Amino acid sequence: MSLSESKVTDVLPVESPTSALAWGPIIGGAVAATGITLILLLVGSGMGLTMVSPWSGENSSAATVGVSAAIWLVVVQWLSAALGGYLTGRLRTKWAAAHTDEVFFRDTAHGFLSWALATLFVAGFLASSLTSLAGAGASAVGTAANTAGIAAGASSAVSRDGSDLSTSYFTDALLRPQQVTQRAREEDGAASAEIARILLQGAARGEVPDNDKTYIASIVAARTNLSEADARARVDAVLKQIEDAKVATQEALDKTRKAAATTALVGALSLLIGAFISSAAAALGGRQRDEEEDLVATRY
Repeated sequence: MSLSESKVTDVLPVESPTSALAWGPIIGGAVAATGITLILLLVGSGMGLTMVSPWSGENSSAATVGVSAAIWLVVVQWLSAALGGYLTGRLRTKWAAAHTDEVFFRDTAHGFLSWALATLFVAGFLASSLTSLAGAGASAVGTAANTAGIAAGASSAVSRDGSDLSTSYFTDALLRPQQVTQRAREEDGAASAEIARILLQGAARGEVPDNDKTYIASIVAARTNLSEADARARVDAVLKQIEDAKVATQEALDKTRKAAATTALVGALSLLIGAFISSAAAALGGRQRDEEEDLVATRY
């Protein structure tokens, strides 16, 4: 080997045998962040329960409860991210051979990984907890869907006499006589089933045709001893109730959709900010760790 080749070999950097990724501090910071998150979530749940009450007039509004919960979740995310990131940076060993910029990058990367791992832990815990509530949630959704089916015509429940259960109330309202007799009760079954089918078909189409309205009015007039005009007015009033129920259901679904979209966007933004906070906290913790070690080295 020549002298020039020997000099080139001497100045080539030697690769470190140890990895720049320290999983110990990352896992430790993630576990700490997960623990703080669960504690703060329990505290928030306790505070939230104080805002609701079974007694009327003592509950906070749904908007107040929702906004408070969203703010608390954001605070929990940021506090846990800051603590986990700081511990990750403070617990790592000093990279003596690394440049200052490289140390800063590694610290921020460790903080980010700690935040990501803690997020996975919390998401897994919440998923397992929510699984136990799936049955109750499905039951509630089924009840709401059955109620919405009155306007949407999606319900398929059928009573013993063949009438649709979702239209039974409106059918009874149409055929409610001025004076109830036993014979009227016996004859109303077939008429109720026919009107129920008309209402269900009208809900599927989006409106009840005029000829169906006229026919329903004639049945109502015959069963209730009302005049044709009064019977038609009753039909229009009940159809207006059905339309109002449909509009109210659509408005509620639209509000739910908007709230879900807003929650998703705010949650994503909060997670991104949490990642930044964890990275910055890890860089701060790593710098303080290096400063302490340098101070100890100068003393001795």
